[in-house]
Amino acid sequence: MAEMTMQLCRSCHKFLRRGAHNLSRGLPKKLPIAGVENVLLVASGKGGVGKSTIATNLAIALSKRCSVGLLDADVFGPSIPLMMNVSDSPEVNHQNLIMPVHNYNIKCMSMGLLVDEESPVVWRGLMVMQAIRKLLRGVRWGPLDVLVIDMPPGTGDTQLSVTQEVPIKGVVLVTTPQSVALADCIKGAEMFRKVDVPILGVVENMSYYQCSSCNKKHHIFGSNVEQRMKGQAMSNVPILGKLPIKPDISEHCDSGTPTVILDSEISDMFDQIAQTIIPSLDL
Repeated sequence: MAEMTMQLCRSCHKFLRRGAHNLSRGLPKKLPIAGVENVLLVASGKGGVGKSTIATNLAIALSKRCSVGLLDADVFGPSIPLMMNVSDSPEVNHQNLIMPVHNYNIKCMSMGLLVDEESPVVWRGLMVMQAIRKLLRGVRWGPLDVLVIDMPPGTGDTQLSVTQEVPIKGVVLVTTPQSVALADCIKGAEMFRKVDVPILGVVENMSYYQCSSCNKKHHIFGSNVEQRMKGQAMSNVPILGKLPIKPDISEHCDSGTPTVILDSEISDMFDQIAQTIIPSLDL
C-alpha cells in the first residue's frame, strides 16, 4: 500500500503553533526563592520510612558548612515542629512576609506552626497548592545557602507544585529495605526524572539492627537494596548512606532533639551524606 502523507494548509500550521504557544504559557515559570541559593528536596514514595527524620538530621549536618532552612511541605501531617522543638507562632514583617522560627541554627517553617496542633487540615488540591506557594514565596527565607524541603510521601499535588514552582538542585530519596517501600521509592524516582529533578542518591533507613553484645548486623527488613533498585529512573543512583535501627532515634525525634546532636555515630553518618551532596550544590 502506498504511504499516505498528510498535507497541512497554512491555517492548520497556524492553529498548531497557537496551541503549542498556549500550552507553554500554561506551564508555570520556575523562579528562584528570594535570597535562597539552593533548594534540596528530601522525598519518599512511601510514608513511614523516616523521611522527616532524615530531613531534620541532614539539615543540621549541612548547617555545619552553610546557612540552612527547613521547610515542612507536608500540609496534612507536619512533623518538623515536633522534631525541631519549635512551637512559637511565626510573626509577619512589614512586607507581609512570614518570619521563620529558629532552632539549632536552622530557619524552620511548617503548616503545623500556622494551625492549631490538634486541628486537621481538610483541603482539596487547589488549596494545598496555594498553601505550598505561600510557604515558598510568602516566607522571608533569605539570605540562605540551602533550603531543605521535607516533602510529603507520594507523587501528588505537592510534588508537582514544588517542582514546577522553583528550580531544584536535587532530591534525596529515602526508603527502607522492604520491597513495598522500595517499589514506591522507584515510582517517586521516576516522577522526579520526568520533571527533570536530579536524583542525588538514596538513603537506606532502618537498614539493619546491630546487636550491642556481639556487634553482628541483622537485616530485619531485607538487604541488597542496590541490586533491587531497578528501572531507568534508578540506574546509577548511589546509596548515600545506610542508617541502623536504633530506639534512641525515635526517642530523640519525640523529644525534639535531633539525633545528630546526641549520637556521634549517627552524626558521622549524616556528615558523610552531607559531604557527598555538597558538590551538587552551588556553595
